[in-house]
Amino acid sequence: MVVRPYNDELQYLEKINDHCWRIKKGFQPNMNVEGCFYVNSRLERLMLEELKNSCRPGAVGGFLPGVKQIANVAALPGIVGRSIGLPDIHSGYGFAIGNMAAFDMDDPLSVVSPGGVGFDINCGVRLLRTNLYEKDVQPLKEQLAQSLFDHIPVGVGSKGIIPMNARDLEEALEMGMDWSLREGYVWAEDKEHCEEYGRMLNADPAKVSMRAKKRGLPQLGTLGAGNHYAEIQVVDEIYDKWSASKMGIEEKGQVVVMIHSGSRGFGHQVATDALVQMEKAMKRDNIEVNDRQLACARINSVEGQDYLKAMAAAANFAWVNRSSMTFLTRQAFAKMFNTTPDDLDMHVIYDVSHNIAKVENHMVEGKERKLLVHRKGSTRAFPPHHPLIPVDYQLTGQPVLVGGTMGTCSYVLTGTEQGMQETFGSTCHGAGRALSRAKSRRNLDYKEVLDKLDQLGIAIRVASPKLVMEEAPESYKDVTDVVDTCHAAGISKKCIKMRPIAVIKG
Repeated sequence: MVVRPYNDELQYLEKINDHCWRIKKGFQPNMNVEGCFYVNSRLERLMLEELKNSCRPGAVGGFLPGVKQIANVAALPGIVGRSIGLPDIHSGYGFAIGNMAAFDMDDPLSVVSPGGVGFDINCGVRLLRTNLYEKDVQPLKEQLAQSLFDHIPVGVGSKGIIPMNARDLEEALEMGMDWSLREGYVWAEDKEHCEEYGRMLNADPAKVSMRAKKRGLPQLGTLGAGNHYAEIQVVDEIYDKWSASKMGIEEKGQVVVMIHSGSRGFGHQVATDALVQMEKAMKRDNIEVNDRQLACARINSVEGQDYLKAMAAAANFAWVNRSSMTFLTRQAFAKMFNTTPDDLDMHVIYDVSHNIAKVENHMVEGKERKLLVHRKGSTRAFPPHHPLIPVDYQLTGQPVLVGGTMGTCSYVLTGTEQGMQETFGSTCHGAGRALSRAKSRRNLDYKEVLDKLDQLGIAIRVASPKLVMEEAPESYKDVTDVVDTCHAAGISKKCIKMRPIAVIKG
């Protein structure tokens, strides 16, 4: 890594406008393209402070600052356009979380990097609507939170309650939500409102290790811990009435349920296994990278293809996982209100992934190119009329679900044409950490965090209260800042804002 005084580092950064900075070549060695990051004044301060702190003599350990990670990604073979940092960016393994990058599939040197997808493959968010209003739910809020907590297994080692044997798992990995549909856990319409229709076709369970399958089998249909949650939310603001009505959101006060979860230990093991294989492939093919966490392999190599097939299987696992929790959520609501999920209109508005690599067609320098788009902590946000979004949203653009942190608001955005041109149809995914997990544990007291939620009138059920500090709103950037930046930069458009009234956490 190049270590220079902070003022020298700043020579390589240039503010293009109020919402976007560019990172010039030379900021890190061997950059093939420029980098850029989207911020507003508050987020900009956080980004530059992080860089400043890393320039202090004797600063060692921890991840590289986000700006450096964006630049290191810009040095990977086969990258096109720019290496892009979204407003919720924070340091992560290899790629920063909130960094997206696209690689030319026709370039034999192009790579795929597990660090550009993340360990929790297809971690994502699903939003269910209901025809209930706050006045219907408020008196039952505590019972409803308890009922959800009882229905959905949560916490670090939680075990699923959806019956599963090894053969079922193989089928689920291959079929994704088609398996859930066949087994009767979801409605046919749910698939329509899901990225990739809830199934990546190139999934091959044979490319997944036994160890990953062993870790995954007991965990299907579980929420897990960390930043994962299920929240009962109330529509607080509607910015775009027409688009919201297409999603079935008619007025303020309507109740929705947001589920945020991923592929649990299964995806983590797939990523770990791939990194080991890729280190070998890098030696063999002489692939040079700036940071060994950016382990990668040529897309067309055996290792590259094996990873993409295993990653697709993990993505399918995550969709089945969210589908199983959708089923359990519908059951909990139906029991509580003594009716059917259908009568409660508990349809899936949309389901987005924010840790995934996908083959997509984009315009690069005026030509349509087939790219492998890595989105880590970044959500796909396709514009109106794009062939890959459902019929219902052809006129509005793809819904983008942005989960807030525990007890803060969440948003629904829609994709824009400008985002398609500037960020390969990608936008933010959440608030993005501002404090590391360890710092949060040192600085915050979990009782205070829980009391604060109580004062806000939010019912909360937590499996591991000691982990609450890591997820406290103080540990994160302000999600409103992040969303407003994306909206102002034009890479996505605000549609609905929700606030939580009940939180279920691992």
